[in-house]
Amino acid sequence: MTHRIETVSSEAMTLDILPNLGASVLGLRAASGRPVMRAVDPESVETSSQCACFTLLPYSNRIRDARFTFGGREVQLRVTTKDGLTQHGDVRNRPWQVTRVSDAQLRCDFDSRAFPDVNWPWAFTARVEYVLHGPHLDLGVTLTNADTAEMPAGLGLHPYFARRQDGEDPRLTFDAPLTYETDGRSLPTGPARPVRPGEDYRMGSVVGERQVDRVYTAWDGVARLDWAERSLILTADAVYSHLVVFTAPDGSLALEPVSHATDAFNLAARGVGGTDMRTLAPGQSLAGAARITLEGDWSC
Repeated sequence: MTHRIETVSSEAMTLDILPNLGASVLGLRAASGRPVMRAVDPESVETSSQCACFTLLPYSNRIRDARFTFGGREVQLRVTTKDGLTQHGDVRNRPWQVTRVSDAQLRCDFDSRAFPDVNWPWAFTARVEYVLHGPHLDLGVTLTNADTAEMPAGLGLHPYFARRQDGEDPRLTFDAPLTYETDGRSLPTGPARPVRPGEDYRMGSVVGERQVDRVYTAWDGVARLDWAERSLILTADAVYSHLVVFTAPDGSLALEPVSHATDAFNLAARGVGGTDMRTLAPGQSLAGAARITLEGDWSC
C-alpha cells in the first residue's frame, strides 16, 4: 500500500510520519541508518498497529465491554477487538492535517467533528508535534474538549523500540513501584499493588524470553534501554503517570507513556483510586510531552 510520507530530520536522526494514518510514526532511525524504533516495511503497512509508533486519544488502551458510565450517563462505544473491547481511542487510523514548521519539526492536527463515525460521543480536537534537535526526538500531544459538556479524557503514545542490537537484548530500567492484577483480557481487576520481584525493573533487567503485557504506575517518567555500546532514554512529563510494557510478537518492545490506567473510566466509576482519569470541561485541554534521547555510539 502506498502512503504519503512526511520526513523530518536532524544531524542525529530521521523521522518518517504517515499523516493519513493517524499521524503515526512509520520509522525513526539514527543518522547511520540503524533503527531506533522498530523497522517497518512501508509497503506492508495497512493500519497504525503495524507502524513504529501511534497516538492514543481521547483515551489509552482498553475499555471493558466498550462501555462505561460518566456523569450518570451510560456510554456505549463500538467494539473494536475480537474479545469485546474498544481499544486505543479513535484517531490512530484517521487522516490528520499537516503543518510543516521546519525541516526538523512537524505539526499535525485532528478534529473529531470532521468524522461523523468517530467512536466517541464528545467532540474533541487534538494536536501532535514532532521535533528533532540534537540527539533528541520530542513528541508533544494535546487533547482539547471541543464539546459543550464535560468529558472523560486521557492520552498516550505507543512506540515500539528496536530491541535486539547486534544480537544483544538490552537492559530495561525504570522506576515504577506499583502495577495491576489483570484478567484474561488484560484488564485491571482492582487498585494497583506493589510490584513483585519478577515484575520489578527498578534495578534493571534483561527482558529475555519473558512475555510481558503489564501496566505500571507511580512511574517517575524515565525508562532506559542499555546495550553494550549505546543507550536509549525515554523521558515523559508527569501527566504520563502510567507506563505500559509490552513484548510485541515481532520481537520489538513497546514502552508506552500513558496518562491513566487501562479501563480507568470503569475503575473510577467503581471507586478505585489512583487510576488518574481526567475530566475536561468544555474548551479545556490535556497535554503532555515525551522525549527519546540517544546516548553512546549509534554511528554504525
